[in-house]
Amino acid sequence: MNYFKKLLDLVKTEREEDRNQYTILTEATSISERRSNGLTWYPIAIRGSEMSRGDYLTVEVERTTHQDLSHQFRAGVPAMLFGNHDFKNDRVEGTVSYQSGNRLKITLLTDELPDWSRDGKLGVELLFDDSTYDQMEEALKTANSISEPPQDRLVKILTGQQSPTFHPEAPELFIPQLNPSQQKAVEKIVTANELAIVHGPPGTGKTTTLVQAIRALLQRDHKQLLVVAPSNTAVDLLSEKLDQLGLNVLRVGNPARVSERLVSLTLDHKLSEHRLMKEAKKLKKQANEFRNMAHKYKRNFGKAERDQRKALFDEAHRIMKEVANTEQYIIDELTTQAQVITATLVGANHHTIRHLNFHTVIIDEAGQALEPACWIPILKAQKVVLAGDHCQLSPTVKSAEAARNGLSTTLLEKCVTVHPEAVSLLDEQYRMHEHIMGYSSQVFYGNQVKAHVSVASHSLFPGDSSLVFVDTAGCGFDEKLDGTSSTNPEEAALLMKHFAQLTEALSDVYTPQNFPSVAIISPYKQQLSVLNEALSNTPSLLPYRSHISINTIDSFQGQERDIVYISMTRSNAEGIIGFLSDIRRMNVAMTRARKKLVIVGDSATLAGLPFYSEFITYAENLDAYQSAWEWL
Repeated sequence: MNYFKKLLDLVKTEREEDRNQYTILTEATSISERRSNGLTWYPIAIRGSEMSRGDYLTVEVERTTHQDLSHQFRAGVPAMLFGNHDFKNDRVEGTVSYQSGNRLKITLLTDELPDWSRDGKLGVELLFDDSTYDQMEEALKTANSISEPPQDRLVKILTGQQSPTFHPEAPELFIPQLNPSQQKAVEKIVTANELAIVHGPPGTGKTTTLVQAIRALLQRDHKQLLVVAPSNTAVDLLSEKLDQLGLNVLRVGNPARVSERLVSLTLDHKLSEHRLMKEAKKLKKQANEFRNMAHKYKRNFGKAERDQRKALFDEAHRIMKEVANTEQYIIDELTTQAQVITATLVGANHHTIRHLNFHTVIIDEAGQALEPACWIPILKAQKVVLAGDHCQLSPTVKSAEAARNGLSTTLLEKCVTVHPEAVSLLDEQYRMHEHIMGYSSQVFYGNQVKAHVSVASHSLFPGDSSLVFVDTAGCGFDEKLDGTSSTNPEEAALLMKHFAQLTEALSDVYTPQNFPSVAIISPYKQQLSVLNEALSNTPSLLPYRSHISINTIDSFQGQERDIVYISMTRSNAEGIIGFLSDIRRMNVAMTRARKKLVIVGDSATLAGLPFYSEFITYAENLDAYQSAWEWL
């Protein structure tokens, strides 16, 4: 089928681009550059080792310096242990099985540590992750080959060849904590035979709705559900909320947020707490003792020692096989008992649940999920619920060619267009003042989203305006090009001046302890360091530093703050706005603020795009327009 062939080609293009970028990052750079890029921990110390599944060795390591550097290590990614003498040869590959703080465990494709690991310095480095691409391709090929209903029916609906059907009798549902549009969404999910879509604009309680829908599905047909999302953070949030409802949740894979509540839901934790595990732990210890005894025999020995060494290893292997059987028995029991299994899209293929099928799969944050990755969990289901917002940021695609040819168009977006009858729009938001919300509702949601009375007119203090556009046109604040990114130091300085005056007004109402939360965001990465510097140079703001976060728009998707400042950065005579023309990114930016949104930008540069010229008119109509000259 052409549909899947095209997706397979796009995945191939993306894999090649991703690999090229990885190669450039690793081959042409020094160890300290790779460490700064988050690809390497070096130096490290080995803190312990144990045998694990399949007689492989799991080693726990700790990074001993540069602990403040951010990194890309997480459970499930391929990595290698290397020595500093001969980087090309002193290396052994494996997979990260656990990561928290400055420690990680790596399961190596060997049953003992190599000799070179005992002298010189060691490090761990990420390898290119082919497995995610392999799994996406595998899923697309399987989807293409299915010709048996009911799975085939689902494939035909999701690819737009057939229409979804709904149960004629809607159940009598009354869920007091939901508003009418949320209630309708739950009803649609329960009555859908193959597909339901929850379209949740910012602040409309999408997670709350999904959690109640999951409870309603379980009460109705008691069938185990699979709940997935593209990021660990989104999976964690849902897992915790479902657990709070008293459901039996099994979190497969490693959580990003290591809160105690979450850890207790993980497979590893439930496994270790199981009554049969005591015996398995004893056996494991025994196997490790045999293995250590075997290692005492050095390489240069005669037949008797060799036989003895082999016998010890054989015994260790035999015991580990027994341990593996016990673990498998416990895993089967735990997966059978769970009402809801939660995982990332790729985690739906985790070895512990790979063989399972589900009646219903729920994909949250589907607006940020690559379509090929969605097919991994979809193939396990007869019915799919997609939840998200295709009017916010689409997934990250590294290859511009693949993005252009459709890889950045999500399954959610396609289904919303082809199957409007399956869509429920959540139309009441609980985050923003109605003036902050208004423009987004008008442009993206056909004016259907309204502010709930509890937030419609809330403000920082009585009489404060919730929306301000500060126009720098004509001030001569020209942007600078910093590498590939734009910066605008004068705009940053003006923004801090504006913010300092606001904090002065707020200091009558708030103490530094209960000060409102603030985000200062920009679409441009380099502008962040300029903003950070401008903040450091504004002494009156320093008492409030712990309440202020500065970051890119993309990192704030899904978050909210009381006050949000947006530094638009672009200002040039040609009216070039680069990726500010991605209005979905601006939708995210403009909908993070609860009580006050201040946008600082150059109307002359921005107004070439109708989205911005109409926004400026919107601001003028609300008396929210200010010229930067008032502040200079």
